[in-house]
Amino acid sequence: MSQPSYWSERITIGNLAFPRFIGGPLDGITDAPFRKLVREFSKNELLYTEMRHVACIANDKGGARSLKFEQLERPLNYQVAANFDTYIEQACDKIMQKGVDIVDLNIGCPARNVISSGSGSALMADLPRLKHILSTFRKHLDIPFTVKIRSGFKQCNAIEVAKIAQDCGVDALAIHPRLQTERFAGRPNMALAAEVKKALNIPVFFSGGVVNFKLANMVYEQTGVDGFLIGRGIWARPWKLQEMAAHARGETFVVDNKMILSCALKHFDYMLEHYGQHAVYIFRKHVPFYVRGIAQASDVRQALMACKEPEPVKELLIKALG
Repeated sequence: MSQPSYWSERITIGNLAFPRFIGGPLDGITDAPFRKLVREFSKNELLYTEMRHVACIANDKGGARSLKFEQLERPLNYQVAANFDTYIEQACDKIMQKGVDIVDLNIGCPARNVISSGSGSALMADLPRLKHILSTFRKHLDIPFTVKIRSGFKQCNAIEVAKIAQDCGVDALAIHPRLQTERFAGRPNMALAAEVKKALNIPVFFSGGVVNFKLANMVYEQTGVDGFLIGRGIWARPWKLQEMAAHARGETFVVDNKMILSCALKHFDYMLEHYGQHAVYIFRKHVPFYVRGIAQASDVRQALMACKEPEPVKELLIKALG
């Protein structure tokens, strides 16, 4: 069994320190409105942004789209993608000027449109180019730099990639121990994560399927990792990091309909502030998670999906969860 002291200790990334549970990146889910909501439960935990390509950042005048977040969302790890060294310097300058705590390069994304450009996990199959890109980032960043990897692209080479990252000055590494071809199917390779942890001197985080403290404890016992990226487990559960921290301390954490309703309404309001009227449609992907488990959840979901104005959405949520 893991020692209680392990869970109370912090992870050191460069010159910064954070709790062991981290809000991982989910494209289209862990956006600025959601991170703002998470901050109401977890003040000090590190949160990742959604992934943005360095070209989008460099060419985004004023950061109106790619750098649209609030400073209260910090501590923040801004995640980027890159396939060439072009735009890295400009992107790093803009990100640091905006104000973040860490920059993360995603070399684990399995999405087809990402790997077709040579970004994401495709970089794990091109080590000379990967090394050059990592070195270029490290040259232009004066804040901590992390990476997120997979087991490999088509073949497993995570240990070799992890050592290259460490040699290039990366301050911490997260591993999702599945191949790109496996995407999110199958069991994560715990033995590989343990080997990566053993091979490195920098902190190693585990990513993939950790949705509660029981699973986090099991992963720690099998791998010895330093921290945990909570991605899908935090979707529509902004309290999740606080909940896991409470369970790590041996405390109970109660989630009831009153809390769920409050979070759903705040989430929707934050989305309206951020996206305007379009939030009515964007919020639809969150609805099933907020109403899951209640009576007639299917009917509520269908009714919410048909809403085209903000007020009916709020009225249905209150009726369902109030």
